[in-house]
Amino acid sequence: MQYTWSDIKQHIASCTHCPLSLSRQRPVMGRGDYKADIMLIAEAPGAQEDQQGIPFVGRSGEILDSLLKDCGLSRDEIYITNILKCHPPGNRDPKEEEKEACFPYLKYETFLLRPRIIVCLGRVAAQRIISPDFKITREHGAWTERKHCLMTATYHPSAILRDPSKYEIVKKDFCEIARKRAEMMPGQLVV
Repeated sequence: MQYTWSDIKQHIASCTHCPLSLSRQRPVMGRGDYKADIMLIAEAPGAQEDQQGIPFVGRSGEILDSLLKDCGLSRDEIYITNILKCHPPGNRDPKEEEKEACFPYLKYETFLLRPRIIVCLGRVAAQRIISPDFKITREHGAWTERKHCLMTATYHPSAILRDPSKYEIVKKDFCEIARKRAEMMPGQLVV
């Protein structure tokens, strides 16, 4: 069966594959340009995302917007999603069974989007998408290629809330992402 964006949204809205569906306020579908070259993947929605049903709102979203702007990007030209579509209580790390329950949705989003660059935001996403033993402190900004898609990871914007000194590190990673994108797309302005 060939799924559409609307199909995925409906499936996520009615999903009961794990206990998080019982505690969520709103499931959080990815959002952005459905033809984007860049896909950002984080681990799970936070409390504010759960209330609004939108990824990356609140203080982490403000930091993300600032990082994107600093590197000549905007939310309008990327796609942002999470591995989990429901908020884990207390912002705890997602359980393995929760990731497994939601992973098909992420696969469909990726299949429909066909990004040229995937950016994992944080350790949990990088360990699920890039490598189970990924070390964010050591490997952030490193690139790998899989199925004609470049993949990298950097700190989650919430890490900057806890340690503002990480902002410049993450900014450097984001600016490198913008440069990689420009290399892939002749005629793009490199910041």
